[in-house]
Amino acid sequence: MKRRTILKLAAATALAGTMAFGGAQAADTIKIGASAPKTGPLAGGSTVTHWPNIKLWVEQVNARGGLQLKSGKAKLELVEYDDQTNPGEAIKNIQRMATQDKVDFIIAPYGTAFNLATAPIFDKYGYPQIAVSAISDQIPELTKRYPRLFFTLGTTTAFAQAVADILVQMKNDGKIGSKVAMVNVADAFGIELAAAARPIFKKAGLDVVYDKSYPLGTQDLSPIVKGAKASNPDSFVAWSYPPDTFGLTQQAIIQNLDVKAFYTAVATCFPAYGGKFGSKVNGNLGAGGINPDTPAMQAYAAAHKKITGKDADGWASATTYASLEILEQAIEGVGSADRDAVTDYIKNNTFKTVMGDVTFKNQNNDVFWTVGQWQNGKYYGVASTGRPGEKPVQLKSGWN
Repeated sequence: MKRRTILKLAAATALAGTMAFGGAQAADTIKIGASAPKTGPLAGGSTVTHWPNIKLWVEQVNARGGLQLKSGKAKLELVEYDDQTNPGEAIKNIQRMATQDKVDFIIAPYGTAFNLATAPIFDKYGYPQIAVSAISDQIPELTKRYPRLFFTLGTTTAFAQAVADILVQMKNDGKIGSKVAMVNVADAFGIELAAAARPIFKKAGLDVVYDKSYPLGTQDLSPIVKGAKASNPDSFVAWSYPPDTFGLTQQAIIQNLDVKAFYTAVATCFPAYGGKFGSKVNGNLGAGGINPDTPAMQAYAAAHKKITGKDADGWASATTYASLEILEQAIEGVGSADRDAVTDYIKNNTFKTVMGDVTFKNQNNDVFWTVGQWQNGKYYGVASTGRPGEKPVQLKSGWN
């Protein structure tokens, strides 16, 4: 009897020790959830811009011992899901992370439509949503409806206006005419941008001589480019996502769509874009941009390459990383994983990031890059709403 009693006491003591150890482990960990495409039409973009920066951030934070909380250091534990480029799957993933995985924070998904589709879920379960790959003119309405939703890239109108301003300046300088061929992907991103651009271009004195949309995931874009070329434009503007940015450029080269201003949106800044087309993209305009020559950006690019094995892109990669820097600084500023307190901290503080200082006004960052351009093998920001280091726009001179 005495021996059995001793064994039971030993087992109970071991169990208590295990429970105490498990509790300590839980306190020393912050669970981060992430859902974005690993398959489907947008996987090419998210595997360049989204996932590598999450990997980079998690590894860097854990390498320095974790986030500094009031209770001590807390390492990051990542829970990740593939949304298959399906908004319905993204909603299910985020709900699963909130209710089953019980993650402390969830990283905003990839793509405008996905951020808008999942905003109610973030709000319902009390998670701050720092949207990166999303632009919209509905920001005032959206942030009023969802007090935990933050925008980093800016508005649709700002992007369309910046492109119009560049084309008008080139026209006024006598470098191009007023005729524009405009196409867009039939997704929330492309539809909203095209809708904003039409009146902006008209007011600016630009004549949209070709206006065509195409479904997300369209494989054969040759008819789109053929129609654009037949309109004899002076400039070509595509509100495009990664697969079509590559496809439209390929067809423009094949069909020799020879315009002095050639703009494609998302993925124009990708290293693979320059790698695939080489010097042919010199002078190509695209969405966003960075100043790659700042010490902070150079250090970030080197770390990105070292840890992920991939080159960062020239726009949304650094913005994605900046959003994670913001989350990190907010958690450490609060000193805990209290999501309400972290949300308030994001609303009321300025953050030092690789992109420069970021301050949210009514949950929106209003200082951002709008247009970039390939110049001599690098992608530079050429237009912004206040970022330093803009390069002068160059005229495109053919595809050779």
